[in-house]
Amino acid sequence: MSQKIEGTPPPAVRTTGPVGGRVAPAGAERSSPIAATPAADSLRLTGEASSLQALQRELSAAPAIDSARVAAVREALQAGTYQVNAEAIADGMLKLERQLGA
Repeated sequence: MSQKIEGTPPPAVRTTGPVGGRVAPAGAERSSPIAATPAADSLRLTGEASSLQALQRELSAAPAIDSARVAAVREALQAGTYQVNAEAIADGMLKLERQLGA
């Protein structure tokens, strides 16, 4: 079964009327804006969403780098006393692998 479509579709309907359907009466003062209709929509956040917002605010206020930790590692590297914990690195890599679902 096939259908043949001929011609062009009608142009999109465009209205040039007032927004919200309100029109100032003839001869009325039009220099002040028309008040918007009050919004009927509302938003209520769940407890989890509120907690996430609070956490985001805390994280954005905290520094991205722990300066004290950087200084301690730098001193240990310069002194030659920094030790790499291969087991902790491997555990972290395995944990990340599990989180990624591989």
